[in-house]
Amino acid sequence: MNLDYLILALKNLRHRGIRSWLTLLGIFIGVTAVVALIGLGNGLQAAVSAQFGISSTEIITVQAGGLNAYGPPGSGVVNSLTKDDARAIENIGSVNRVLPRYIQTGKLEFNDRVIFGFASNVPRGDDADFMYEVNDLEIDKGRMLGGSDSNKVVLGANFFVDKVGLEKEVVLGDNVLVQDKSFRVVGILKKKGSFVWDSIVLMDQVALEDLFDTGDDVDVIVAHIKDPDLMDRAAEDIAKLLRKRRDVDEGEEDFEVSTPEATMETVNSILGGVQAFIIIIASISILVGALGIVNTMTTSVLERKKEIGIMKAIGGTNWQIFMQFFFESGLLGLIGGLVGAVLGTLISVAGVAGINSFLGSDMTPVVDFMLIGMALFGSFMIGAIAGIVPAMSAAKQNPVEALRG
Repeated sequence: MNLDYLILALKNLRHRGIRSWLTLLGIFIGVTAVVALIGLGNGLQAAVSAQFGISSTEIITVQAGGLNAYGPPGSGVVNSLTKDDARAIENIGSVNRVLPRYIQTGKLEFNDRVIFGFASNVPRGDDADFMYEVNDLEIDKGRMLGGSDSNKVVLGANFFVDKVGLEKEVVLGDNVLVQDKSFRVVGILKKKGSFVWDSIVLMDQVALEDLFDTGDDVDVIVAHIKDPDLMDRAAEDIAKLLRKRRDVDEGEEDFEVSTPEATMETVNSILGGVQAFIIIIASISILVGALGIVNTMTTSVLERKKEIGIMKAIGGTNWQIFMQFFFESGLLGLIGGLVGAVLGTLISVAGVAGINSFLGSDMTPVVDFMLIGMALFGSFMIGAIAGIVPAMSAAKQNPVEALRG
């Protein structure tokens, strides 16, 4: 029986004027915005997660605060971290080992082209394997750096596919100039989907310190904690130690101590807030669409008085009249939601592709069928609810008066 109402409603809508289809715009725009923004938000969260590149849950990163908004972590700070800070942190009981990290901005020349990017250090000995592990770095071609590779480098994946602006792929055995000094390429990293790591230049720590004249300063200190359960305690111990060493009070720290989870929670909170705000704006469009359906269906009742009278004269009940108009308004919402869900999905897929192109990542667009299903159900219910009052008005029509009208 409900199928009959649906078929009849579809036939009636097909023969209605352009006014009825314009009613769909509010629902269409709102659903498009909601589906597209949720899809883009999920893609953006995945992209941001990939940029951190730390796979271990037992890592705490420490960096100095200051004027570093337009450079890599630790650059341009007022009061830099030092190697002595790293050694002091390593003596904390809950800390297993510490790696001083350098992230230097430098010049690279190849194929008569010059680009500027980031260079980072590879420590010697067991620390090198640990550095590769916590940053989830794998070699794609060639090999990783060894202890005696002071004049060799490993490059990110973007160099091999020429996404760095050199107009030629860099392959194993090529020589590149970093800060005007020649280095031989011995390895290419696997793609990570991070614009930093996929365009990084990895070199021996001693060679980097000499080349960039880092002195006693370090950009980031990476602390490996003995047990994940000790993360909060270790973070507080490190903060307490550095406050004492740098002579600052609590709440006035010129450094940051962070865990991957805490950092991602902050990022996701910000993205979620922006996403929620835009969805609220999109919901206003859906509300406007619902009001448009109320207006259209009310006008339709007035225009179809004779049709209602005839249906009642041949035995149509109030419930049947109500259901006919109820399904018509629900179908209006459903069609608007369907078109909006399809367009919103296409926009989110295109947006993820744009994020991939901008960041050099390789995220796969995901079509959220549950989200689409919820959008369709929601748009039908919005249309149906918006049509309840006009449908009740139609059902209450007096057949004699309706035929006279």
